[in-house]
Amino acid sequence: MSKLNPKDRKYSKEHIWALDNKDGSVTAGITDYAQRMLTDIVYIELPEMGKKVKQGEVLAVLESVKSVSDVYAPVSGEVIEINQVLDEQPELINKDPFGEGWIVRLKMDDPGELGVIMDAAAYDTFIA
Repeated sequence: MSKLNPKDRKYSKEHIWALDNKDGSVTAGITDYAQRMLTDIVYIELPEMGKKVKQGEVLAVLESVKSVSDVYAPVSGEVIEINQVLDEQPELINKDPFGEGWIVRLKMDDPGELGVIMDAAAYDTFIA
């Protein structure tokens, strides 16, 4: 059973969600669809604080019982917070991908980049 993709976020074709925090930053994680495709997530390699990324660059690496997958930056920016809880409990990404399983917060270089990734309706169509 799929969780609905929250309408308050934007989605990349790499199955990453971005929530605009309305302060120049976004919170990002993987979608419910992505965590279901990966199955049980057993490890995450989180980025360093202060890391600068461009939209579409590798931000983190997820390891599941099936595979290793890159997590791509939904927007360009600087890592200003990482979800440290995931070091001990990577399975939170499976349990609550849109909530406690968030991965990073990025200070955006260009908030306009949010406009080029999909809204929830477009993402729903993309994964259908």
